[in-house]
Amino acid sequence: MPKQKQLIGKRNKAGVHIGRAAFEKISAVEGIRLTPAMKKRAAEASSKGLSAEETRAAIIRAYRKA
Repeated sequence: MPKQKQLIGKRNKAGVHIGRAAFEKISAVEGIRLTPAMKKRAAEASSKGLSAEETRAAIIRAYRKA
């Protein structure tokens, strides 16, 4: 009997979701590190309960040029 793959995170129809800590570790392998401002923005989005679309909009506003 073959072994089943163990999934990391929560699975739904759209794919696999991983947590912020796991994503940060994966990104570190690629040399990507979150700045303190990025971490603060993510924490604020979580505390306000923003949806994924609202969080993306906040990120876009932060990096939009004038």
